[in-house]
Amino acid sequence: MDIRREIIGIFKKWKESSDRKPLLLKGARQIGKTWAMEKFGHECFEYVVKFDFDRQPELKSIFKITKEPIRIIRELALYCDSPIIAGKTLIIFDEIQECEEALNSLKYFCEDAPQFHVMAAGSLLGVAVKKKRMTLPVGKVQVVRMFPITFKEFLYAADFSTYSYIESLNEISRLPEIILNKINSEYRRYQICGGMPESTVALLENKGMAEVERKLQDILDLYELDFAKYADPKEIPRISAIWHSLPAQLAKEHRKFVYKIVKSGARSKDYEDALMWLEDAGMIYRIYDISKPGMPLSAYQEYDAFKIYACDCGLLRRLASLPPEVILNPVSNYTEFKGSLAENTVLQNIKPLMDSDNIYYWTSDGRAEIEFVLQWKINIIPVEVKAENNIGGNSLSVYNHKYEPKYRVRFSLRNLQYNGGLLSAPSPMSAWFDMLYDLLTATSTTGNQLVPR
Repeated sequence: MDIRREIIGIFKKWKESSDRKPLLLKGARQIGKTWAMEKFGHECFEYVVKFDFDRQPELKSIFKITKEPIRIIRELALYCDSPIIAGKTLIIFDEIQECEEALNSLKYFCEDAPQFHVMAAGSLLGVAVKKKRMTLPVGKVQVVRMFPITFKEFLYAADFSTYSYIESLNEISRLPEIILNKINSEYRRYQICGGMPESTVALLENKGMAEVERKLQDILDLYELDFAKYADPKEIPRISAIWHSLPAQLAKEHRKFVYKIVKSGARSKDYEDALMWLEDAGMIYRIYDISKPGMPLSAYQEYDAFKIYACDCGLLRRLASLPPEVILNPVSNYTEFKGSLAENTVLQNIKPLMDSDNIYYWTSDGRAEIEFVLQWKINIIPVEVKAENNIGGNSLSVYNHKYEPKYRVRFSLRNLQYNGGLLSAPSPMSAWFDMLYDLLTATSTTGNQLVPR
């Protein structure tokens, strides 16, 4: 089963761009970067040629003897069966972190051979670049970030008719109960398998929960091996300790990162490099506190107060050893972590929609906390996340009273509605946050009338 990935739409726009540069694809391990590039190539080009610098180390010599793109193309043509023709062939450089000269060659493809379509990706590219002190061709490549499968992409494969219904919404009004029940049910399945392609496909092809668990554990084991392969030896135990502390960090009532949970007596200066390694690897997202929701949010960032989330809710669930059955049928003692998983899943769905990292959180003297504060276009939007149907708590009211935002958003498993600046939406619809924003801004000026999309 192939999962339709929306990033291919970004690739198509890149292909047709008049000022196209080589594309450098970044993202966590095992999210399907190579598959997406090859899928795009087969859909949009007559020919696709892929050069893997890990499996074909002999390719490195080509880039060491010349920087001239046409000569590089002639040499590479000896290693592939398909022709390399400008405009008709997609050239893929995979595991490019294994060859610094190939990475640097992207600059010369941009300057001297823009007629060729060149894409590149690599495992833990950000980590490898820093470790090897490699130089990125800044300004000469288009960097694109790829993320795990979103719930929107999951629903497209799992229940296309329900997906189509959500896609067709042109007003904020209650969803039919059958639609609400379907998206909430599929959302729980999504929280079990997460957005890693192998575990997602295993679930959608009904291979059983044991196979889903095995796929997720294989990825976790691979990540552990990556610590040893790409990290400095002294950082390996710290990186591993932070990674394994994620469930405990998120299970707290207030989820600010606490170093002593990683290790008793731990200090920030000892673990900052390990945190940055996990960020560069795309394995965690770090969300900072803000002193106030001013524009731009980055001006009010509190550098010593932050939360960390996993890149994928399925990996987080498996890392926490939370059985799938608990997601489908919550038990009485599944409380704090239920909220953690809810937050992580919403964040995982919103991040691919953002054109920057303008996601923060807000606290008020320990009395209130807004899970996410987004700088979305010209608006700053507080986003509250509730795990189920219980929408108790006064945090959003405290924030609203203090700052009077134009829009507020609350995600839970309740139905869709808008009232006095507050948009209440089912958590699965966090994957449609861009659509919700457009409907929200239109609704606030039209009185909830139909608005064209």
